[in-house]
Amino acid sequence: MRRFMLPALVLLVPFVQVRAQDAAVLGIDGTRFTLNGKPTFLLGISYYGGLGASEDFIRRDLDDVQRYGFNWLRVWATWNAFDNDVSAVDAQGRPREPFLGRLEWLVAECDRRGLVVDVTLTRNKSGLLPDSEAHLLAVETLIAALKPYRNWYLDLANERDVRDDRYVSAEELRQLRDRVRQLDSQRLVTASFGGHDLSAEDVRESLQTIGLDFLSPHRPRAAESPDQTEAETRRCLNLMTETARVVPVHYQEPFRRGYQQWEPTAVDFLADLRGAVAGGAAGWCFHNGTQRNAPDQQPRRSFDLRIARLFDQLDDEEREVVANALANVPPSKGQETVK
Repeated sequence: MRRFMLPALVLLVPFVQVRAQDAAVLGIDGTRFTLNGKPTFLLGISYYGGLGASEDFIRRDLDDVQRYGFNWLRVWATWNAFDNDVSAVDAQGRPREPFLGRLEWLVAECDRRGLVVDVTLTRNKSGLLPDSEAHLLAVETLIAALKPYRNWYLDLANERDVRDDRYVSAEELRQLRDRVRQLDSQRLVTASFGGHDLSAEDVRESLQTIGLDFLSPHRPRAAESPDQTEAETRRCLNLMTETARVVPVHYQEPFRRGYQQWEPTAVDFLADLRGAVAGGAAGWCFHNGTQRNAPDQQPRRSFDLRIARLFDQLDDEEREVVANALANVPPSKGQETVK
């Protein structure tokens, strides 16, 4: 296998400069996100098992996140993989230490650096958050712990429409959304869709019935997907005009390597990113996870950060994405805090 070296030029990209007393404030203006009041394209990276990483690993990964121009990461508050439960809440939604404390530390560290955090919950009828009562308590637990920070948003339910343990009805989501408003009126929330492009009914239900602040579709993972992203983004934005609400489209979980027979290359990832930007999306994530067809599913990347940090687990194609992602985001849509 060829040994990949990140271009020296990329290493010259300056670190984000944010004074320790500054808070990173995430907001929305129409179809765009804002960071500290300025329009900002969210260029992110999956960091699902981040609560299982050491503080040293996290700090070094965040250094690289900033070095290459990324400005947000996705962390799960309910993550249990490879017999290693690092969830910030227990099965009934109550605080679970030391991981809730680790989540607060991570959000605070990202706030200090000017980074946004996606905090994600998922329903699991046979394990974590098996019912609406546990799910509601988990939301309350996270709000109580993280309310002082304005740099994070909440995904109420990952892939909430998939008809398995993940499924959460629109009525339940509305109740969760209302509870967030009661406890933290400024907190942005979404609830992601799994494996398909959104229909007019999906959009209407999300914006009118549930009251989500932005849409997070997880698009299909196939070789033709990157070439479809621009058109599908435009279509989704057009569907919103029928609801009297227009909000950001945020791609928080696109395709990844190691998922199925199709192994996307750097060319595919970057084409998908360009399509998202051209179509008017507000954010895109460099998704990563286990290598399903390899012994012990190694490298596990963001799905298991106990033994090695994320940036040390990326393969050559992924390193190429990291090195070139920011160049595919026009400066006018790039990170507000990058100097």
